[in-house]
Amino acid sequence: MEFEPGLECGVLIKRYKRFLADVRLQDGSEVTIHCPNTGSMKNCQFPDQQVWFSTSDNPKRKYSRTWELMETPVGDYIGINTGRANQLAADAINTKVIQELVGYHYIKREVKYGSENSRIDILLTSSGKPDCYVEVKSCTLLEDGKGYFPDSVTTRGQKHLRELIQMVENGHRAVLLFVVQHTGIDTVSPAKHIDPAYASLFYEAMYQGVEVLAYKAALSPTEFVLTDKVNIL
Repeated sequence: MEFEPGLECGVLIKRYKRFLADVRLQDGSEVTIHCPNTGSMKNCQFPDQQVWFSTSDNPKRKYSRTWELMETPVGDYIGINTGRANQLAADAINTKVIQELVGYHYIKREVKYGSENSRIDILLTSSGKPDCYVEVKSCTLLEDGKGYFPDSVTTRGQKHLRELIQMVENGHRAVLLFVVQHTGIDTVSPAKHIDPAYASLFYEAMYQGVEVLAYKAALSPTEFVLTDKVNIL
């Protein structure tokens, strides 16, 4: 995923009202940008550190700028836009970076499925093979040198795990794919200390046959791309 033109940069002042952030530009002026992240963004907000944002030419948007990247005080990069995770995953599948998902002829996005009225992020199909349901999650929480998901209680995430279990019971293949959008994260674990219910369902899903994968993104102001597999702890 390339940004053409490249992202613009500024310095974070603060994030507030969940979906807004104030940024100081290089000329000293201040702007409000859209923050496309529904999580708590724990350990992902660093006032006075550099941020990068994209700009839309859609005149209907109230805030034309979208927060994409955060630099941490130690020089790591964090992908703030959780919506990028699905695109990163789809690109990595198409380019055969995710070897575990090679061999399917068709890829569909946002397909309705399950008994709890969900939408699967990616559905892979091919004649003669079970359908593969891929649920994508963006992982950005780094604590004590380890990556965790989620960064806040997620009833929606719990629902998705139940749906994946149901797909396995129905004879399909189900995959939980963590897209690691933090260059400092090298392992991923369920955040039992944040959402014990999610962690419990995570382990149940694995026991029932849901596959769990994690791939790390290389992040820069010009390009986001999935590169390396990350261990699940």
